[in-house]
Amino acid sequence: MNILLTGGAGYIGSHTCVALLENGYNVIVVDNLCNSDATSLDRVQKITGKQISFYQTDLRDKAGVNEIFTNHSIDAVIHFAGLKSVSESVGQPLMYYQNNIDGTLVLCETMQEHAVKNLVFSSSATVYGNPEMVPIKEDAPTAPFNPYGRTKFFIEEILRDFYFADKRWNIALLRYFNPVGAHPIGLIGEDPSDIPNNLMPYISQVAVGKLSELSVFGNDYPTPDGTGIRDYIHVMDLAEGHVKALEKIVSDSGLVTYNLGTGKGYSVLEMIAAFEKASGKQIKYKIVERRPGDIPTCYADSSLAQKELGWMAQRSIDEMCADTWRWQSINPKGY
Repeated sequence: MNILLTGGAGYIGSHTCVALLENGYNVIVVDNLCNSDATSLDRVQKITGKQISFYQTDLRDKAGVNEIFTNHSIDAVIHFAGLKSVSESVGQPLMYYQNNIDGTLVLCETMQEHAVKNLVFSSSATVYGNPEMVPIKEDAPTAPFNPYGRTKFFIEEILRDFYFADKRWNIALLRYFNPVGAHPIGLIGEDPSDIPNNLMPYISQVAVGKLSELSVFGNDYPTPDGTGIRDYIHVMDLAEGHVKALEKIVSDSGLVTYNLGTGKGYSVLEMIAAFEKASGKQIKYKIVERRPGDIPTCYADSSLAQKELGWMAQRSIDEMCADTWRWQSINPKGY
């Protein structure tokens, strides 16, 4: 089967490329490289010994996207492409709406024109906003707390409308929590193009000496140590979840929604301690003001994915930290 990955050169996309290739799929990647590096795809090919077809194209370029579908007989699409910084989205909401939503509309229009109706969408736990209770189930209320989360929510709504207008579509909406870690051999990992927005690459860059200290955004949340609690999931567990979701939709699943997380929450200070244990490095940090758009606590109930996909997260927080440190120490400047 030929699978198109939008944003496939990015952090989650590149690891999902590995999982797909190792499961016998052919992979085509489209990525505009605005926050990724094509080196990741070279390394995926080195890890797997298999080839990837790559197009440096923006999803909003209808002619460019159409060319990809014309050149390849695509069976399904996994849609990762999109801007992803919560704080940036608060400051530049129009950029997020234009990029994330317009790109998805062009993609879906092109899929429809080429009769490709199998789609896995990379959504996010941010669609839940500040949850009323945890762990969060898929039927929990959706109330995104920031523009980034709202783009994910609006795209989910668009895809639901596509499905109800044409029940031949098979769509999986994957709401995942906080991806961390790296491929265990250390060739690919998370490589932010600027100052990291996510916790783990920030910690690892402090550990390797690229950054002087970590900013902890708030220590006055209603949590045991005052810092935010999140559900951190190893990126290879997440990649394997996408393979399982792909298997589901090509069996004529209709419209399905799954949380992908571990079901356990760790605070910022707990993650710092775990990384210090894995790396043997002291992580210098300072407490700063809360970050706009952040919430106190968020972790998943992923029992539906376990029941219907046969998937559950396998890797521990120690593995997440060890694999992140291996990637960062081998690649101190990233790609």
